Amino acid sequence: MLWYPYTQMKHVNELPKMVSGEGAIMHLEDGRSLIDGISSWWSVIHGYNHPALNAALAEQAGKFAHVMLGGMTHSPALDLAAALVRITPAGLNHVFFSDSGSIGVEVGLKMAIQYWKNIGHQGKTRIVSLKNGYHGDTFKAMEVSDDSDFTRSYSDVLHRGFVVEIPAGGFDAALDTIQPAINQLEDLLKQHHDQIAAFIVEPIVQCAGGFHIYSPLYLQAARELCTKYNVLLVFDEVATGFGRTGKLFAAEYAAVTPDIMIVGKALTAGYMGHAATLAIAAIYDSFLGENYEKALMHGPTFMANPLACAVALRGIQLIEEEHYLEKIARINTIIREKFSTLTSASIIDKRVIGAIGALELEDASLLTGFKTFAMDHGVWLRPIGNILYLMPPYIISEQELLTIIDVMRKWLER
Repeated sequence: MLWYPYTQMKHVNELPKMVSGEGAIMHLEDGRSLIDGISSWWSVIHGYNHPALNAALAEQAGKFAHVMLGGMTHSPALDLAAALVRITPAGLNHVFFSDSGSIGVEVGLKMAIQYWKNIGHQGKTRIVSLKNGYHGDTFKAMEVSDDSDFTRSYSDVLHRGFVVEIPAGGFDAALDTIQPAINQLEDLLKQHHDQIAAFIVEPIVQCAGGFHIYSPLYLQAARELCTKYNVLLVFDEVATGFGRTGKLFAAEYAAVTPDIMIVGKALTAGYMGHAATLAIAAIYDSFLGENYEKALMHGPTFMANPLACAVALRGIQLIEEEHYLEKIARINTIIREKFSTLTSASIIDKRVIGAIGALELEDASLLTGFKTFAMDHGVWLRPIGNILYLMPPYIISEQELLTIIDVMRKWLER
C-alpha cells in the first residue's frame, strides 16, 4: 500500500487519481476535470504539460539523464548556476544544488554553522527562526520550524534554537508597529550572538505556517542587526521564490541580500525535485583549504540532475520571455478585488500578496469537508489548518481563477 504524506492512513479510502493535465487543469481517471488552485504544492507555476518544458526535458533526456556531480560536471548545471546568480539578489555568487527545499535548508544551515568554525569562531552553532515558521521535514529543518503538527512527534529529540515573534501589522506596517519585534531580535542577538550562527526566515510571507505576511522593513532591520552582531542571515525562498509574492524573489521587497538563500519548488516547475542553496563569496571562500577539513562534505546523489537543470533553466526563460510578473500582477488584482467582496462572520483575516490569497477562519473545523466540496465544483484546493488559500499557476485564465474564488465564496455562504 502506498503511504501518503501528512495523512492518518487509518482513515484513507480511495483517493482521486490524476491521469493527465493541461495548463491549469487536472484530468482524473473518473472523468472529472479540476482547476488546480494550489499549483500542486506551489510548484507547477507554468501549468501542466507545458510544451516548452516538455521539449527541454526530452532534449536533455536524448543526451543523458544523469551523471554524478562528484568529479564530473555538465552544461545544464553550469548554465543553471549562472542563471540563478544572475537573477537572485546581487552577491549570491555561489550555487550548491540538492534534491528538495528541505535538503536545501539543511545545506544552508550546515554552511552557516561550518562557516564560523572555518574562520575560527567556535561555539556559534545555534539558529534563530521566526514563530510559525516552516522550513521542511528533515531534522535540522524541523529544528528551525515552529512546534506544530509537522514537528510535534519529534519534539523530544529536536535541538531547537531561538524563536522570535513575527512582526505585527502586515506588509504595510509602520516602523513603530514592527519595532517591538525588531527590539526582541536585537535583544536576543546582543545577549547570545556568540552562540548564534544564523537567523533564518521565510521573507515577507510564511506559507505552510499560516500565510502570515510581514513588512519588508523588518527584513531591512534584520539585515542590519545580523551584520552588527556577526550573525548570518538566511532567506528560505523555497515557497516565495520565482514570482509567488509579486517580485521574482521576496528579498527584492526589502532590497537586501541575505548571506544564504534557498530556492526550490517552482524552480523545476513540478517536473521533478530539485533545489539550490546560494551563498555569498565570503562563505564560499571560508570553505577553501588544503584538505577536506574545511570542505562542505555534502553531496546528494541527484544534485544538479541534468534533466532537472534543463527544465529549470527553460522555466526561468519562460518567466522572463513571457513577462510572468505581469501575469502575477493581474492575478493579484483579481484576488484582491474578489476577496474584498467575500463576507462571513467566520473570517478572521484576509491576506493577499502576489499570486497568494489566504482566508484565516475562526477554526479548522469550519473547513471540514471543503476539499470534497471543491472537487464537486471542479476545483482542487487543500486547506492548511484553519487557512483556506489559493496559489494558482501563473498561466491560469481569468475565468479559471474566478471559478476558484467563487467556490470559496459558495463554501463561506454555507
